[in-house]
Amino acid sequence: MVRSAEKSKICRALISVWDKRGIENFSKKLHDLGIELVSTGGTSKLLASKAIPVIDVAELTGFPEMMDGRVKTLHPKIHGGILAVRDNDAHKSSMRIHRIPAIDLVVVNLYPFEETVAGGADYDEIVENIDIGGPAMIRSAAKNHRDVAVIVDPDDYEQISELLQSEGEIPFATRQKLAAKAFARTAAYDRAISNWFSETLDYRDLPWRSHGGELREVMRYGENPHQWAAFYRDFKPEIGVASAEQVQGKTLSYNNICDTDAAFSLVSEFDPKEGAAVAIIKHANPCGVGLGDNLLEAYEKALKCDPVSAFGGVVALNGEISKSVAEKIIEIFTEVIIAPSVSPQALAVFEKKKNLRLLITGGLSDVKSDVLQVKSVAGGMLVQSRDNKNVENSDLKIVSKRAPSDAEMVDMKLAAKIAKHVKSNAIVFVKDGASVGIGAGQMSRVDSTQVALRKSKDAAKAAGEKGALCVGAVMASDAFFPFADGLVAGIKAGATAVIQPGGSIRDDEVIAAADKAGIAMVFTGIRHFRH
Repeated sequence: MVRSAEKSKICRALISVWDKRGIENFSKKLHDLGIELVSTGGTSKLLASKAIPVIDVAELTGFPEMMDGRVKTLHPKIHGGILAVRDNDAHKSSMRIHRIPAIDLVVVNLYPFEETVAGGADYDEIVENIDIGGPAMIRSAAKNHRDVAVIVDPDDYEQISELLQSEGEIPFATRQKLAAKAFARTAAYDRAISNWFSETLDYRDLPWRSHGGELREVMRYGENPHQWAAFYRDFKPEIGVASAEQVQGKTLSYNNICDTDAAFSLVSEFDPKEGAAVAIIKHANPCGVGLGDNLLEAYEKALKCDPVSAFGGVVALNGEISKSVAEKIIEIFTEVIIAPSVSPQALAVFEKKKNLRLLITGGLSDVKSDVLQVKSVAGGMLVQSRDNKNVENSDLKIVSKRAPSDAEMVDMKLAAKIAKHVKSNAIVFVKDGASVGIGAGQMSRVDSTQVALRKSKDAAKAAGEKGALCVGAVMASDAFFPFADGLVAGIKAGATAVIQPGGSIRDDEVIAAADKAGIAMVFTGIRHFRH
């Protein structure tokens, strides 16, 4: 049962801050609004020295600060006043019996642990700067945010004082955001402490990581043999590699997991109700994607695009693997296979390949979810939401004189979906529901087009065909063509229609090149850079 979000009148505030920026002015405003102030140690002394009436925590609890200030707020009269549910009769009775005053606003920031570490302090000083009472009060107030507001950031003082002056209270929506911010602060603080211990003690394989969840396994090595690596899984992982059941094969390596995640993310773009899909990945890039009436047809299409690169790759499928599909896949060496399910007959086929890693997920990833993706950089990290946008009919804008045929439009949308999963700069050729040339990770779009063409020629030769598979195909680019040269290279390779985001200052030049060649061009307005 969810309690209603009631108004929260602020009658008493507990203030205990290490970073005292703005606290004098904020405390004075609280006092002027008739809010009683309770404070600790240095904060209490500061406020008293500025003639701001304040009650010392020791006076409220009846116990003095002790053990060099380590014990001062860890007391029932503090946490009872913060955690008490205001409309719970049993809680109110306990407050009356034990004379626990309600605390409606908690203003706390923490000992400077991160700064102490960065300053090169010794072990004992660093440990002494691990705050205990502060996080406890912050978490108590944040948990009870229906009744209590919590402020951990001095930058919020002005906003909160303005709300109290104008509305006489802190709205529930604001208390929710303050609580979220508070938990984020304590999480970051605990992560800093955990990481410091890990580095200081060379204790890398901690059972839990604040940025990665629970330890699943320590790996033999990372991307390269000289790198340490471990696999951590979220406590509630979405459907994918981290939650999959590995039914056979060697332990997954760091690179296996990267490639398998890339493969399964791509194939999850295709609803099995609309047809079978197979993606083959090598070094985190697709080397073949195929659609078909069944998985065998889809796999054969995907394999044809680049059979050389498919050797030692990862195969992802969007449906149950049958015996015939299993027999086809094991004709070449494959590192990993991942699919929602595998038939008993297919399992028997795969068992012949003891080293083959087989993962069963029970479903497909939710590619439309807005989960956050994290990437580490030197001294920090980047966080972004997942690229969960795909081209819809409403996004399409025909900019060329010739409109694409229905068949071309179907292939262009597929090409755009594949290009979303190819490292930039990305060029993808598609014909008849399958990739027929992929150029990835080049420094220019012309280079990527030439790579795709070469791959397409190699694939044609391997299939006993002349020329290049991409002749008569559509082409997709993950970003706009800054010049017409990339488009011209695609036209020379055999493209009959092109789909791209548009948005270049030279779009008119690019469109003119398309019209000169008599091909169709569609703009989407959606860029899919992938680094």
